[in-house]
Amino acid sequence: MTLSYDWLALGAAACWAVTGLLSAPQARHLGAFAFTRWRMGLVFLMLLPLVVASGGWQTLSWASFGVLAFSGLIGIFVGDTALFASMNRLGPRRTGVLFATHACFSALLGYAVLDERMGAQALLGGALVVGGVMMAVALGAHKNESHALEVTRGHWPLGVALGLLAALCQALGSLIAKPIMASGVDPVTATVVRVGATCVAHLMLLWAGVGVARTQNALSLHVLAWVALSGMIGMGLGMSLILLALRHGDVGMVGILSSVSPVLVLPLLWWHLGRPPARGAWWGAALTVFGTSLVLVR
Repeated sequence: MTLSYDWLALGAAACWAVTGLLSAPQARHLGAFAFTRWRMGLVFLMLLPLVVASGGWQTLSWASFGVLAFSGLIGIFVGDTALFASMNRLGPRRTGVLFATHACFSALLGYAVLDERMGAQALLGGALVVGGVMMAVALGAHKNESHALEVTRGHWPLGVALGLLAALCQALGSLIAKPIMASGVDPVTATVVRVGATCVAHLMLLWAGVGVARTQNALSLHVLAWVALSGMIGMGLGMSLILLALRHGDVGMVGILSSVSPVLVLPLLWWHLGRPPARGAWWGAALTVFGTSLVLVR
């Protein structure tokens, strides 16, 4: 039973690896706030009919609705917006290093708040996973890398702060949602609630006239299609997998296993850029695979 939830967390990491590559150009084109608003809105519209048709809403109480909405505001509204704002400034690779720290935040919060414990093997595996991910991402670029996905824009200290904020919010969002998911709430329904709360918050910012909430460049059908695809894979599928994993999996373990997405994106970058990542990335990937194996067979 435990292993099945481990694989769900890894599946979510694969979804996020794909969407990290898909999202970077669209987030840069629309701006972090506008991109997140359109992404969440499209996911909400796509998933709501499924929840109504399946009856998943019947697993939801008013109390759990409020907790999940709050989880969405922390994990998605603040977290995702900070993530894409960091990506716009630092590029997806550098942001990936910072976001990988959400595994550490998840493990610490799970220990402090939920009294979660890891065995020695799981702890060693988790440390290797986080270290391997950081190594793979940090050492994944060739010298004089200058393609569009890696150009640094704006003030990098702000980008670093936003990346760490995104990681902390991701961990907090999972921590808040954990007890509700353990009670048996349908994961797709939970995703709709979290996404819906995020949409409302973004619309309130837009209607209040906040400058950063406005769309930075024109929204075309082409851009909208890519935003929808990114949202369905990353939020519709990936977030539902995470919430399902949290039903029985520990917050710390789910956070560690879902943090491998920067390593999974390496072959996608190879395909996209037409050349393999640097040698250091493969050493980091090997370390991550070994650490993941230790976690899976704990």
